[in-house]
Amino acid sequence: MTRVELSEWSRDGQCVLLDHDAATALGDTGLVEVRPEPDGSWRLLPLTNIVGAVRVGDLDVVVQPKARFSSVLFMLGYARDPGLRDSHIAGSADDDLWSTVAGTLARLGEEALRRGVLQGYVTRDEALMVVRGRVRVGDQIARRPGLVVPLEVRFDEFAADITENQVLRAALHRLSHVPRVPHEVRRSLRRLAGRLDGVARLVPGAPLPVWRESRLNARYVPALRLAELVLRSVGLDTSAGRLPVASFVVNMATVFEDFVTVALREAFGREQGGRTDGQYRDHLDELRRVPIRPDVVHLVEGAPVAVLDAKYKLGYSTGGFPTADVYQVFAYCTALRLRRGWLVYAGSRAESAQPQTHRVRGTDVDVVQWPLDVSAAPRDLLDQMDRLARDVRG
Repeated sequence: MTRVELSEWSRDGQCVLLDHDAATALGDTGLVEVRPEPDGSWRLLPLTNIVGAVRVGDLDVVVQPKARFSSVLFMLGYARDPGLRDSHIAGSADDDLWSTVAGTLARLGEEALRRGVLQGYVTRDEALMVVRGRVRVGDQIARRPGLVVPLEVRFDEFAADITENQVLRAALHRLSHVPRVPHEVRRSLRRLAGRLDGVARLVPGAPLPVWRESRLNARYVPALRLAELVLRSVGLDTSAGRLPVASFVVNMATVFEDFVTVALREAFGREQGGRTDGQYRDHLDELRRVPIRPDVVHLVEGAPVAVLDAKYKLGYSTGGFPTADVYQVFAYCTALRLRRGWLVYAGSRAESAQPQTHRVRGTDVDVVQWPLDVSAAPRDLLDQMDRLARDVRG
């Protein structure tokens, strides 16, 4: 097996020997650009803001994020469900993506099924020799005119074949077939999937069925949130000739923006009240011809009181940031009549960890560059967002 490990900020990439089918399959995953070289090799170059892991045949390609993979998984999950806790995510700074995802799902699946397989009422449409539930008269006439039996009936059955178990089983099954999953974790995934034997399989490529959180399925919720993430993000394919392909590819710019929006909404809601909108719509000019869309705007009684923009970009070695982003936040402040705006970017401990405030000359407007250390553990990510919310309020 050949393993290629790249940093998401890598500029040179790495050259490897591949046949044309493998190069095509790898490029189709969207993780890296695959560029032919004069010597017959292929140069693998990370795409902007894209991280993850791909297995194509015997080639393993990993694009390491600025954050640890456990934090990436946490940000992904938290953006969908703020009830997610850092304790739900397994993994450490040294874990690879497949170990983190599979190990977390195995642990959450074990907790979900500890008290037995969840059951619920399922509506069945069947043809039976006896009446059960109610007769579907229209179907009976259309399918069996003049016949008394069998009867087309509809009835409710208390069974395990419910949406929650279908989603969980599908995710367990999918991860258990990823080649990079450690043997012990794979065995746990398959054992848990076996407990859901008899539950209907989801149709590949079809929209995921909708389930709703309730008191009855509360013990399943953490596992289901991750299961949905797995089914949306982990791809398994054998269409590239005879090469099996497994991929987990995420756009960190989207992940970062969604996490900042949801985490701030939760932090503001706990202490400040009001409403926090993501992708807030307004206009820069009086004639309303130039639209603006800040990432986060907090409103009290319908009026904007805080504006923030999230940027997943690489800062300069001096701790600064591209000036165009400062101009953008200044424009938001001007249009929304605010004296301070916040530029939240993906920092790390290796960079300047202190916020920097820029007073715009000739105005009373400040633009604050605020680094969120994405290399931190999940628990510290939320602590940082709470500190940011306090700074904005204060």
